[in-house]
Amino acid sequence: LAPAQRNLSVVPQLEFARLSLHDPRMHTEVSRIDAVSFRRALLAWYRANARDMPWRHTKDPYAIWLSEIILQQTRVDQGTPYYHRFLAAFPDVLALARASEDRVLKLWEGLGYYSRARNLHRAAKFVSKELDGTFPKTAHELQILPGIGRYTAGAIASIAFGERVPVLDGNVIRVLSRIYNIDSCTDEPKVREQLWDIAAALVPARNPGDFNQAMMELGSTICLPRGPKCAACPAAKWCGARANGTVERHPPVKRRSE
Repeated sequence: LAPAQRNLSVVPQLEFARLSLHDPRMHTEVSRIDAVSFRRALLAWYRANARDMPWRHTKDPYAIWLSEIILQQTRVDQGTPYYHRFLAAFPDVLALARASEDRVLKLWEGLGYYSRARNLHRAAKFVSKELDGTFPKTAHELQILPGIGRYTAGAIASIAFGERVPVLDGNVIRVLSRIYNIDSCTDEPKVREQLWDIAAALVPARNPGDFNQAMMELGSTICLPRGPKCAACPAAKWCGARANGTVERHPPVKRRSE
């Protein structure tokens, strides 16, 4: 990453080389927002304000995986009944693996994007047959399962197993884009990869799952696409876009080619 910049309103446009989480320059870049204080403030806010969701009361990787798949392209209020329905029908991954695809799809009715249900069933069969019913414990290993990409793997690994890995969904992208006042389009592959690096460097060694959920919760409830609630934001003091008065212009939208 670029050398540390003391003024948050002057933020590099992600034209720095990709670094690993263990590269000391990564920590230098993150340190310019005082990562320790940022983590502490965000976690305190999350523990006081997080919405009560059933999957937040468990460390069971199966239940967390199920919730993550259901909530893809689905609102929380719509997905919650399906989460309960699936757990009642298939209390563990082996029960899901034994079920017929027709039964899985029947329970999924109304959620749409049926490839999610098919991949859920395929992944359960893989865990049952190839892994003796034991879920992979790292983000890297989780990505061998059908339907699990980098984000979902990071969520499961950090929440269920405490692995220090990041998540990067639309909410986290928006939060980071605003905090770092990033002017580059976050859809560009190079920028997206560098956002993963920033997210990785911010994740603490202790309670990485709570931190990742806090980042997502911040984007879902406070750092909204339109009408962000900056006055209530625990990250406001570190927000470069707020300092520059450009919050609602982040993340930048890719311009259409003429």
